[in-house]
Amino acid sequence: MYRREFLGTLAAAVAAGTTRLHAGFEIKSEQQQKPEKQTIPRRILGETGVKVSVLILGGFVAMKEAPTAKFHPAELAVAALDAGINYFDTAPSYGGGQSESNFGEVLATRRKEVFLATKTGNRSYDGALRDVEASLKRLRTDRLDLLQIHGVGAGEDFAKWDRPDGVIKALHKLRDEKVTRFIGVTGHDSAESVCRAIELFDFDTVLTTFNPTVKRRPYQQLVLPLARKKKMGILAMKVMGGGLGSLASGNPIKNDGASNHDDAPHQAEAKVLIRYVLGLPISAAVVGMGSFEHLRINVSAVRDAKPLSEEQRKTLEKQML
Repeated sequence: MYRREFLGTLAAAVAAGTTRLHAGFEIKSEQQQKPEKQTIPRRILGETGVKVSVLILGGFVAMKEAPTAKFHPAELAVAALDAGINYFDTAPSYGGGQSESNFGEVLATRRKEVFLATKTGNRSYDGALRDVEASLKRLRTDRLDLLQIHGVGAGEDFAKWDRPDGVIKALHKLRDEKVTRFIGVTGHDSAESVCRAIELFDFDTVLTTFNPTVKRRPYQQLVLPLARKKKMGILAMKVMGGGLGSLASGNPIKNDGASNHDDAPHQAEAKVLIRYVLGLPISAAVVGMGSFEHLRINVSAVRDAKPLSEEQRKTLEKQML
């Protein structure tokens, strides 16, 4: 069986009780960890029955960077986990696998505490299986909680997905063999294509883009009601505009120029942007964080403040015009 192929090769990687990242930093084993009080609200992820923290540590931004003598991204993941974030989201394309490797440093000893999601950008059966095999090795685990088809675009050939040599068959195989518990889809390029994907296939989750800009309004108008009708776990990304987070005060107002990132017509506090998306009927928000200070601010946003009301969200949307 596919899952068993990984067990032997991964055993050595996860057997050590303590993982050292660099001088002065150490991750303790699960047995040594003292349980931390969960201070972050949790919501049910669709019909999975799983409760996840409303704030998810995204695998882009700092988590995709190579470790240095001054900072190891795994330290950020440990701090997030200790703060009550129980959901890590990553992808093999983030930093050319570096994001998964950084998360793997933590998962090697604290896997049981984490709802783990990664992705495959492949649309073929064999390609998706190869992606997952490589991801599991970098993540230092033999199992995922959620495997997502990455980046549904405007020109998707959905018929290709559903062929015997397509990605859907690979996802079903991996779920049947318990390599992943759930399957999902992600997209931020075309609301219409995301809708088509979730109409055609039975996914457990959808990860798509919600923020106050006019550019992202179609995802609320089209994807959100359809995903709710299908009782999916709905996850938000690009909460702060993606990339350099240009919607958040204090960040550069111009993003990196890519079409899937948003330049800010106006800016708002990061806390307000998080509260905005959590006022929508979603499960959780993926937020990439660049520092411990970002983590502190974002945790405070979900721990100490309520989601924005519908009236407050509408006011923020008008400010973003």
